[in-house]
Amino acid sequence: MGQPEQHAEGAGPFTTRLTWQRAEGETVVWESRLARRRGVLSVRGPGEAAGRPSAAGPRALRRLRRLNAIASGAFVTGGALFAAGAAISQFGSGDPLLSASVYFAGGLFFNTGGYVSLLQVLNAPRHAPGGGALVTAGWRWWGYEPMRLDWLSTFVLFVGTLVFGVNLLDSFLRGLSVQQVNRLVWTPDMIGCVLFLVSGHLAFAEICHRPLPCLRSRSLGWWVVAVNQFGSLLFMVSALAAFTRPSTGSLLNTGIANWGTLTGAVCFSVGGVLQLFERP
Repeated sequence: MGQPEQHAEGAGPFTTRLTWQRAEGETVVWESRLARRRGVLSVRGPGEAAGRPSAAGPRALRRLRRLNAIASGAFVTGGALFAAGAAISQFGSGDPLLSASVYFAGGLFFNTGGYVSLLQVLNAPRHAPGGGALVTAGWRWWGYEPMRLDWLSTFVLFVGTLVFGVNLLDSFLRGLSVQQVNRLVWTPDMIGCVLFLVSGHLAFAEICHRPLPCLRSRSLGWWVVAVNQFGSLLFMVSALAAFTRPSTGSLLNTGIANWGTLTGAVCFSVGGVLQLFERP
């Protein structure tokens, strides 16, 4: 017997939703984000208007819950520390070393959240089109799957957190010229912001099954992506305002730089809280 006929949807070359028919007449729908975050696919019997969830095995669900809790906790904590660092810069004593230390601690949590998000993709249950079931493979610490949109989105996010780490490390340097500050501190900050925005756009493409963003206000996953993307946009505004003028040696706008970071970080904390509930 041949494989059942499939209908694929997605953005460009990436498949984010598959629909196929079982031999007994049931319709099975696999969605990328739903499978890797909640560990389920949808099964609709003949004549049924709505599908019912079909979950992966207990081992896979335990794995997904554990990874989701770690990732969401890391983003909540990292966002809170970034917000604290921005508040110290705006309202505190003005000690750059103190705010840089708080930012760096927050960056470590963002690194953790980015990497664990990648682990969620690598270790999520995969669909088996012939039987319509979710199959769990062995644990992996790394994998290269650039033709999967979820892998690409989380990989870009993880790289973005690492680039932010360069920015945060360089912020401890003292005695830099204006050109060195813009090259060593500001440039990695801008690159990290761009990578965060690209990752968010790819996440929208995954959840919307098309290249352009959509509105799905009833989807918790959509809200997680939207809140985080808004936070990335605020980070970008902050980075633009943090450019150091060569003529004066001062930032374009210190207030916007601090408030953009603070509000963007709060968005990531809120996104982390929402993500905690997007679990099996």
